Amino acid sequence: MASDVTVTKAATAQQRTLNASSQLAEDFDDFLRLLTTQLQNQDPLSPMDTNEFTSQLVQFAGVEQQINTNQKLNDLVALGLGTSFSGALGYVGLDVSYLSSELNYDGSTPVKIDYAIEGVSKEANVNIYDEDGELVFTQQINGNDGVDSFTWTGAHKGGGTVEPGTYTVRIDAIDSSDKPLKTSTVVTGNVRGIETQNGQTFLLIGDRAVAIGSVINVSKPQSTA
Repeated sequence: MASDVTVTKAATAQQRTLNASSQLAEDFDDFLRLLTTQLQNQDPLSPMDTNEFTSQLVQFAGVEQQINTNQKLNDLVALGLGTSFSGALGYVGLDVSYLSSELNYDGSTPVKIDYAIEGVSKEANVNIYDEDGELVFTQQINGNDGVDSFTWTGAHKGGGTVEPGTYTVRIDAIDSSDKPLKTSTVVTGNVRGIETQNGQTFLLIGDRAVAIGSVINVSKPQSTA
């Protein structure tokens, strides 16, 4: 199985190709000097057999061709990574919905949370925790089977609003037998920038780096005017 292409691996491959090209040039220069010296000092009555030199020239040509092929492949990889990064710039300034249990609250903008419950619940609650694992908000929600949504305004269970930052949302639902039901969440946030980590491009939402692959919806921010 082929390994994932990353910026680090691409740069390493590029450097190896450059080193191989430089080494080949040095070896070829040494070969030509050796060949010239041997031709100058050969016995005119018993000239040297050129088959070996011809074979070596063919080998040099083959190695050079392989290095040129590697260089072209390196250029294609670099182009692909650049295209991926440029494409990700289109997300900046937009609202994206992504599969995650972590959300960013900026201190003023309500956060939409879509959730799904597998089965009909007797009771369902949305619970939101801060980065220290402390429960800051809880509220009973619709526990019907399927997808629904909830908007968190940043309200704190003790009154007022929470501080801006990263929070974790969890949907806790139980069935008629008090057994927990499987749930999943999709949160929405505004993209403020992009970055690469180990060659992969991520969207920056608050203090979080979100993989593009987890994004399921993109929209323009709603006007606050």
